[in-house]
Amino acid sequence: MTPERNERLTAVLHKRQPDLTIVLENVFDPHNISAVMRTADAVGIQDIFILNNKIPPHRKWGAKSSSSAAKWLTIHQYTNADDCFAELRKRYKKIYTTHLSTDAVGLHQLNLTESVALIFGNEHSGISDEIISKADGNFIIPQIGIIKSLNISVACAVTLYEAFRQKSNAGHYDALKLKGTQLETLTAEWGFINEDEL
Repeated sequence: MTPERNERLTAVLHKRQPDLTIVLENVFDPHNISAVMRTADAVGIQDIFILNNKIPPHRKWGAKSSSSAAKWLTIHQYTNADDCFAELRKRYKKIYTTHLSTDAVGLHQLNLTESVALIFGNEHSGISDEIISKADGNFIIPQIGIIKSLNISVACAVTLYEAFRQKSNAGHYDALKLKGTQLETLTAEWGFINEDEL
C-alpha cells in the first residue's frame, strides 16, 4: 500500500461514527438503498442495517447509485425484526423511526449527538406498526409544501446531514471513535480493496 493510500484510508477511518446508523425496513428498490449508502459513507457512518421481513433479501445494490459505497460499509442484513432490534439495542441508546404521527417530533428537535439508530421504511407503506412499537419515538422532516413526503434516499440524506451538523458542532469528527477489533478489521479489509475504487 502506498503512503498516500494509507493516509487517505486512515483519515476516513478516523472520522467514522460508530454511534450513528441507518436502518432500512423493507425498502424495495436497491437503487434507493445504494443512494442511502453513498450518503452514509459521506457523513462517516460505517454500519447499515437492512431489515427485509416482508420482501426477499436483496442480492445486490445499484452500483451506479452507490458509486461503490457498499464496499466501504459494514452491511447487516436481517429477515427477523426481533433479531435486528436485539442487535440495535446492544449498540445504540435510542432508536427513532421516520413516521408521521401525533407524537412525532421535528427532525431538528432530535439529539443526534447521542448514540442513535434512525429507521426509514418502505417506499409505499412506510414504517410498519411492528417497528414503530419497538422504537423509542418518531420524527418527521419539516415540510411546507403540498406533498408531505420525500423520496426515501432524499429523506435519509436530509436527516443524515442534520446529524452531521450536530455532530460536527459537538466535535465528534475531531477524535477517533472506532476502537479495537473493529478498527483493526476495517483497516485490514480496506487495504485489500482495489486501488481504483478510491
